[in-house]
Amino acid sequence: MAAIAVVLDHTAATALHDPKDPFNEAVAAFYVQASGGLGTLYAPVLSLTAGDTERPGLLAYIHGLRFIEIEPFDTAAALAATELLHAGYSWAAVHAIHAARPSADFPAGRYLLTLTPQAYENTGIQAVHPGQ
Repeated sequence: MAAIAVVLDHTAATALHDPKDPFNEAVAAFYVQASGGLGTLYAPVLSLTAGDTERPGLLAYIHGLRFIEIEPFDTAAALAATELLHAGYSWAAVHAIHAARPSADFPAGRYLLTLTPQAYENTGIQAVHPGQ
C-alpha cells in the first residue's frame, strides 16, 4: 500500500492544535499514521498564517511538529492564490487549494483534510472531513 499525501487546511490544523476540539482525535490519527511512515502531512504556510489570526500560536505549534511538512508559499502558489482570491476564495483557503491540486510532484493531487469541505467545492480537489 502506497503512502498517502494529505494537506491540512487551517481548520484541520486548528483541530489538531486544540485538544478540546471535537475532531482533535480524528486529525491526530492522521498524525500518528504519518509518524509511522504510512503517509505524509503537509501544512500550507499561508493557511496556517491566516488560521493563526484566529488561533494565536497555531503556526508555531504546527511548525514544531516533527511529522508535518510546512508547504512554502512560493511564486507558483502566489499566482494560484491571486486567481483564487479573485474567484472569491478566502486567504485561508487559497494556499490549501493550490497545495492539494495536481503538480509535478503529485500528479494526482493530494487529499485536503478540512472541517469545512463545502468551502472547497468547485476547486477540483478532494476535500475530506476527518470525521467521515
